[in-house]
Amino acid sequence: MIRSELIQKLVDENPHLYQRDVERILNTIFDEIIDAMARGDRVELRGFGAFSVKRREARTGRNPRTGESVQVEAKNVPFFKTGKLLRDRLNGKA
Repeated sequence: MIRSELIQKLVDENPHLYQRDVERILNTIFDEIIDAMARGDRVELRGFGAFSVKRREARTGRNPRTGESVQVEAKNVPFFKTGKLLRDRLNGKA
């Protein structure tokens, strides 16, 4: 499902809301999650999962095409850990 499909589904399920309002709400939620993660905060949505940031240290990597060694810079990467409810639903337990 892509963002526009999610917006349309929410509009279909909530006919009293305008599409532009649903889009603004969804964008605000995503922007707040992104801003929190950019600050290094953890974002937890109970039953769904938790978003956090993990630090990957600098290392020496290898170019798979040439076999040449290359330096890979340290970086922050997003990490998502599923919640119990989501895991259970994916495994047919709920």
